[in-house]
Amino acid sequence: MIIGCTEVVYINEVKGHGVLATARIPKGTVTWVFDDLDREIPMDRLDRFSEPCREAVLTYSYRNNKGNLVFCWDNERFINHSFRNNCCLTPYNFEIAIRDIEPGEELTDDYGFLNIIAPFSVDSEGTDRNTVYPDDLLRYSDRWDSQLRNAFTRLPEVEQPLRQVFKPEVWKLAVSIAHGKTTMASIRNCYYDQNL
Repeated sequence: MIIGCTEVVYINEVKGHGVLATARIPKGTVTWVFDDLDREIPMDRLDRFSEPCREAVLTYSYRNNKGNLVFCWDNERFINHSFRNNCCLTPYNFEIAIRDIEPGEELTDDYGFLNIIAPFSVDSEGTDRNTVYPDDLLRYSDRWDSQLRNAFTRLPEVEQPLRQVFKPEVWKLAVSIAHGKTTMASIRNCYYDQNL
């Protein structure tokens, strides 16, 4: 489930639609949690879907560390890529704001941590990257881990509208990480190794 203070709007011809914040989202705020309506679909079950449904799943899903497609039922599926992302996936089936997101600002993920199936090139946005690769989790996990650790420290300090969606044990673990009592698992744990 995506955080409620967002809306889907048309961004441009290249991106299509995206998700904008309708209120300030402070760093450390959980922006999405895998909930009971989200679906995890094994790749080998795609052939059971009609062509339009299969296309929708492939367009609006990401792969988890088991190689299964995670299809979000709500507007989370419209989150666009950015090399200067402001949200980041955690190894605990939720995303967190890694910096403050202002009203009217687009919520973004770096698709490099979403186990994409094939590389694609995009605007570098002034960074040293212009292509997203299926193995970016192995290349940039240290950078994303640092951003996540920093955001986790804010988790207990900011309002958490999605708190009620968490499984109790996951919330307890997240708070323990935030207080430095438990070591955060690396985002590298989200990597799907196709060769295994």
